[in-house]
Amino acid sequence: MATATDILTLTQWFSPAFPVGAFAYSHGLEWAIDVGDVANSEQVGVWISDVVQHGAGWNDSLFIGAAYQASTDELGEIDAMSRAFSASAERLKEAYLQGAAFCNVTGEIWGVDLKGLTYPVAVGRAARLQGLPLELTNQVFLQAFVSNLAAVAMRLVPLGQTEGQKLIHALTPLCCTLAESAATATLDDLASSSFVTDIAAMKHETQYSRIFRT
Repeated sequence: MATATDILTLTQWFSPAFPVGAFAYSHGLEWAIDVGDVANSEQVGVWISDVVQHGAGWNDSLFIGAAYQASTDELGEIDAMSRAFSASAERLKEAYLQGAAFCNVTGEIWGVDLKGLTYPVAVGRAARLQGLPLELTNQVFLQAFVSNLAAVAMRLVPLGQTEGQKLIHALTPLCCTLAESAATATLDDLASSSFVTDIAAMKHETQYSRIFRT
């Protein structure tokens, strides 16, 4: 059973106040909005749902689980695979820079050595070292991922604050379902079919005017 401290630790890690810079990354969504492919609440919901179920959301959950279960000697191979599954330079930038920030801050506060890991691998390792429940870790991680993309849409579509919160609320059951599935999955279950989101991240690299880093 998760304790109150477990829950509060995870909400701290994935809070917008935790300095990993998640607000600076749109995961390609900025490009999709700019060209008109995503223009309303329904389309935003489909976009986020697809990337969470069939793209980086699912795979990151598996990397969290693998890092959680791994020995210290196995972390390097898992991290290399995490980098390899980044389908574009910008996706790799998200994984590496957020990971570096998470490693630095978590190391300073909790006294753990996490240097050089991509974001999901660092999260999984930190959760294991702190004795946090794996499934709960993935639930909160995925909801934070959803919330960050919804916040991008709130600013750029633009969606109202209430509409954005409705989207997050509607996608919360999906976060729970995927976290439950990921808890018993392995890296053999890695897969991605969210090709449009990957292409959007690639297109964003040369987008003329942009707010977000990816």
